[in-house]
Amino acid sequence: MFFREGLKRLYNMLTAEDKVLLAGKGITEEQIEAQLQTFKKGFPFLKLKAAASLAHGILAPSAEECRHYEEVWKAYKEEGKAISKFVPASGAASRMFKNMFEFLDAEYDVPTTDFEKTFFAAIRDFAFYDELDAVCMKNEGRGIDGLVASGQYKKVVANMLRPEGLNYGQLPKGLLTFHRYENGSRTPLEEHLVEAALYAASKGKAEVHFTVSAEHKALFKALVEEKLPMYEKAYGVTFHVTFSEQKPATDTLATTMDNEPFRVDGKLLFRPGGHGALIENLNDLQADVVFVKNIDNVVPDRLKGDTVTYKQVLAGILVELQQKAFAYLRKLDSGNYSHADIEEIIRFVQQTLFCRREDVKELEDAELVIYLRKKLNRPMRVCGVVKNVGEPGGGPFLAYNSDGTVSLQILESSQIDTRNPEYVAMFKNGTHFNPVDLVCAVKDYKGNKFNLPDYVDRNTGFISYKSKNGKELKALELPGLWNGAMSDWNTVFVEVPLSTFNPVKTVNDLLREQHQ
Repeated sequence: MFFREGLKRLYNMLTAEDKVLLAGKGITEEQIEAQLQTFKKGFPFLKLKAAASLAHGILAPSAEECRHYEEVWKAYKEEGKAISKFVPASGAASRMFKNMFEFLDAEYDVPTTDFEKTFFAAIRDFAFYDELDAVCMKNEGRGIDGLVASGQYKKVVANMLRPEGLNYGQLPKGLLTFHRYENGSRTPLEEHLVEAALYAASKGKAEVHFTVSAEHKALFKALVEEKLPMYEKAYGVTFHVTFSEQKPATDTLATTMDNEPFRVDGKLLFRPGGHGALIENLNDLQADVVFVKNIDNVVPDRLKGDTVTYKQVLAGILVELQQKAFAYLRKLDSGNYSHADIEEIIRFVQQTLFCRREDVKELEDAELVIYLRKKLNRPMRVCGVVKNVGEPGGGPFLAYNSDGTVSLQILESSQIDTRNPEYVAMFKNGTHFNPVDLVCAVKDYKGNKFNLPDYVDRNTGFISYKSKNGKELKALELPGLWNGAMSDWNTVFVEVPLSTFNPVKTVNDLLREQHQ
């Protein structure tokens, strides 16, 4: 009743211009009212059972097991199945250069903070040094050494960040020069192409999909067209590189602090729904198996060994688990199963897929089969997790679901009730965290693609506070891509080496040994 009343009120509030805007985005009035209701009531915190650990829910395969899973994956690739690599790459690199923007705005003119001193002391070690030196020479009449010698440090930084220079302050990370090689240098986009050739190619073909912003799409395409022939020749594969943008229908309405629609010059303000919106883009891929990895988590070739090995291990585990689930589903379909078969399937769901239901033994046979079929026949993901060394990131947990089951989930701090000391302790003392290292199976046992938005937990988004033109506003973040957007998937966690996790959050991270 409250929803209908709210919808009626909203309908009377919307202008003709508002309705045209909504239609253009593909957003219904019902969706807007649902968002307004969410702003008013907020999101519930998740009920936790425990942090996942090696004792509870995280696998740590032995060297022999790793070799086995690598062979499983290699055999699967020979079947000619569709395999894709999915890389979210739309975010601008502005946060990566936060410290250097602050230097430009500072009252002093020479490096003063430790960050600034480190940047200039090691400036020759950045792979983009030669490009920056050339643009300084072009714009300022002298190179980096000359500018530094005369105390013009800010001109060096300005030429790195601003449009008249390299424009690194506005470009996405995927287009920045990260790594130096004897025969040139590479961007993260190129490193992802190389990775795809090494572990995701099937029958000589490698599919890579990047999600990008509309303003940078042409730059991505131009770089691919320029570099692709070189990498195809070097790795003996044919690449199929595609791009997509976050869909306008996944934008969310901003509101005032009083939960009324926020307007700018009379127009409704919409904001991107966060990386959780990309579940729609992932859903559009027609692959059987999809690797998901962040754009900035790449290393030079000399360190790719562990990454390639463990990507294949994760994929091999996924394939083996999927094959078992498919076999059980076919057995249930046949109707030809014994009590012992049912108990075996229950053990698989509970002990291998780590999905438990306390009253499972109390269900009638018909109910039990329906329950097992539902838990087996859904998307599956195997997630690499690394030991917690203080890096920010989501944590692996055993959490309660709306149907009363407990399963493995990746949670962010915003999903945890900080007033509950037990939950806070779980998060702080967790042994592992999520580096966004996923391998996903997105087709069912009959070969049909799952509709991934059906498996999103809509109650796992969060509300953040922003400002526009000096006015405070509330913004709605959709359930995160590897958090709530994959909440109703079968999830398995596998410990992978810390050497496979090398994110670049600040420009000085490129000075780490792993990126040199």
